[in-house]
Amino acid sequence: MCRLPVASLFICFWLVERSHCDGSLQDSMGELHTRFAVSLYQTLTETENNSNLIVSPVSVSLSLGLLQLGARGNTLAQLEGALGYNVNDVQVQDFLLHSQRDVGNSSQGVWLQQACALFIQSGVQLLTEFTQHAADWANTSLVRANFSQPNHTHSQLERWGHNHGSDETWPLQAGSSSGELSGSGEAQGEALFWGHRLQMALVNRVAFRGVWQKQFLFINTQNLPFTLSDGSAIKVPMMYQATEVNFGQFRTASEQRYTVLELPYLGRSLSLLVALPSDRKTPLSSLESQLTPRQLASWDTGLRRIKMDIFLPRFRMQNKFNLRSVLPSMGISDAFNPTVADFTGISVEGLYVSDAFHETRIEVTEDGTKAAAATAMVLLKRSRAPVFKADRPFLFLLRQVSTGSILFMGRVMNPADQAP
Repeated sequence: MCRLPVASLFICFWLVERSHCDGSLQDSMGELHTRFAVSLYQTLTETENNSNLIVSPVSVSLSLGLLQLGARGNTLAQLEGALGYNVNDVQVQDFLLHSQRDVGNSSQGVWLQQACALFIQSGVQLLTEFTQHAADWANTSLVRANFSQPNHTHSQLERWGHNHGSDETWPLQAGSSSGELSGSGEAQGEALFWGHRLQMALVNRVAFRGVWQKQFLFINTQNLPFTLSDGSAIKVPMMYQATEVNFGQFRTASEQRYTVLELPYLGRSLSLLVALPSDRKTPLSSLESQLTPRQLASWDTGLRRIKMDIFLPRFRMQNKFNLRSVLPSMGISDAFNPTVADFTGISVEGLYVSDAFHETRIEVTEDGTKAAAATAMVLLKRSRAPVFKADRPFLFLLRQVSTGSILFMGRVMNPADQAP
């Protein structure tokens, strides 16, 4: 019988244990990311009644993670409580680095990138340890700015946006932000943090372009009714295709039924999940309020492969939020209070977050591009396959399949309410 040396046995055992720990860490981090995404989304729905909505949870959490690097005391504890983890932990940093590398690996038809920049007023001294750590784990660049010259700062922001994302112009202005997602197309989201005395801006960008695994054909798009939340109906361009998809039927805690459809992008590393109440009389808000991380986790095991007739409206939207009015209700309040904020890990000078802006756009089209095309009115021969028809308000999530990380989350209340 072949015998392994004791040292070899120890090494094998260590590798098995490490593999198990890494898997557990990935599962727990995935759960924490989902918890934060659901909490952020539900907080926003409380103030955005009956309107289209989109937010990038991964963008906001990445920015809060960067603030964690320099936060201390109760400020750090609140950030850790909201996110569920501390980025100062080496294992967490390794996991986030690995996840960001996966996100940055582009495949044919799909491109996704994250980047951060810290814009600092000239003359402000930062701690070397903070700048090094930020650059190491979050692909962060440090930019000296003069906020007393808004036009110059705007040019710097715009230049940085060009260098870290799409080839298109990404307009940014002091005190505001902008991004874009072509939902089978291109997505960008960011958060701006402005310091009052030190005038510091933390900018995070998430950029995405994707093409459907199976594209919708323009010739199959028709103007069909979409029922709004008030019961009235409007005509909208409704995309159509018959294909095999992952589909499932679920129930909320109060036994309200809803269905979930998954549409993969090319390469299947990212997908768009669409959730729709089964009963036409059930408002989307009822599903939103009962959404939990456990509900979202159940989708992975509850989806089944099935051939369906799919109707999905073409839509485009834009949202901008000042997270200063959102994050305190999620337990992050000290960071915005000049008397108690503790960011002494960033600079020895007094610093607090005076504003936190986040803006995202989405555009969902037939092929995943912005190309406009005339809609051909045709009569489609219907099959006897089950039908998924998003002809009333629905919820959507764009997520990374391997980690379950929710990159974008939103709802469509009115497809005709187009973003500018």
